[in-house]
Amino acid sequence: MSGKVYLVGAGPGDAGLLTLSGRAVLSRADVVVYDALVGPAVLAMAPAGARCVDAGKRAGRHTLAQSEIHDLLLAEALAGRTVVRLQGGDPFLFGRGGEELAFLRSRGVPCEVIPGVSAALAAPACAGLPVTHREAASSVHILTAHRQAGAPLELDFASLARLEGTLVFLMGLAALPALCRGLLEAGMDPETPAAAVSRGSTAGQRQVQSSLAALPEAARGLEAPAVIVVGRVCALSQDWRAALPLGGKLFLVTRPRERAASLLAGLRALGAEAVPYPTVALQPLPGADLSALADCRWLALTSPSGVDIFFDRLRALGRDVRSLSHLRIAALGAGTAAALAARGVFADLVPETYDTASLGEALAAILRPGERVLLARARAGSPELPRCLPPGSYYDVPLYETVFHKPALPALPPLLEAGARVVFTSASTVRGLAAATGRNLTGVPALCIGRQTAEAAQEFGMNPYIARTATVDGLVELALEVP
Repeated sequence: MSGKVYLVGAGPGDAGLLTLSGRAVLSRADVVVYDALVGPAVLAMAPAGARCVDAGKRAGRHTLAQSEIHDLLLAEALAGRTVVRLQGGDPFLFGRGGEELAFLRSRGVPCEVIPGVSAALAAPACAGLPVTHREAASSVHILTAHRQAGAPLELDFASLARLEGTLVFLMGLAALPALCRGLLEAGMDPETPAAAVSRGSTAGQRQVQSSLAALPEAARGLEAPAVIVVGRVCALSQDWRAALPLGGKLFLVTRPRERAASLLAGLRALGAEAVPYPTVALQPLPGADLSALADCRWLALTSPSGVDIFFDRLRALGRDVRSLSHLRIAALGAGTAAALAARGVFADLVPETYDTASLGEALAAILRPGERVLLARARAGSPELPRCLPPGSYYDVPLYETVFHKPALPALPPLLEAGARVVFTSASTVRGLAAATGRNLTGVPALCIGRQTAEAAQEFGMNPYIARTATVDGLVELALEVP
């Protein structure tokens, strides 16, 4: 049975600019074939079990030739797999989407095209630069300035110089001197406003405003990919992204992917580029024995994920919330308490300081002689919690184990080298990052949810910062303070 290929425009880089349709098909992909301009946060949306294949074409180096990409898409579809071909921007605008569609359809492979947001419009918009404006330009003309090494630009400069509208050039950074020279020699006014926007929509976005004649010099040091804009609209630019509190900052979020959404959303709402990079995964232990609940007065849960796994295990045993009616519930932190509340259960005890030692001390202070507490938590949970409790007053029941997880995302070293700040929600996520990278993490800024997490980050030479409150909101507030 044949599979299906989706040709998906991944947008300019910002994960929020991937279309809803694109995200939906990416979430069920078996194979993802992506190019060099796909943003890491977009690629991170692929399912954990999907095979991700780098088919990027970079200057002077093609990971796969176009014919090899064709053959790969065909082979995976014929094997019955759902294949997502991710291309930066829109696959039908200066991409190879049209060729890939024709090739696959000629061989009877079902295909669907999901358009994307093109950098031709998104990069100027993210720089506050309107490509049309009632007072400056009523048309926009999108061109490619890509050329083979050493070859001249194949553009009709004379016609372009006569246009009254805005000129937008993609893939034009390397050819910028020749591009500007061609327009000037064709008679365009040297003082025509011009701009270059590099890595638009990402934390690395940079832009320069200049005249056409001075643009090549002004754009020195910008990185590809870049969009070149020429026309009177460039004088109207309003850099709205610079006003965002976290604009231009990049964060890696190491929390397990099923728990990361609110943290990612909080950072992105303030203008950050936030990339999910889950370094641990939680594996429920199907044999977890909860029979000791009948002998306990207290139940202690230490994480939101632990709450979900606990109730899943309870259900697997054929029991429901009524079996907890004799218990009082202790929760480690507001997030754990909120996860309980979502189940219709309200915590009786939440320590003021959200760490295991504080939870243990609070329980020890309230336990009466003969009362016991069931600690439902990770197999390798912190020893501080039982250490604080009287001997014989607890059952330590492992519900799940935390395993290190190396995401398929290939761009971690470049992201760290680009100055990414890393957000940690537990000591295990710190150790997971160290295991996933196998590299020196000295000096990496580490935003930590609490003291124990910060101590783990310090062990690996990172520069830790601790949130005032051990919550998602606390981490977002911390992001505003970290230099």
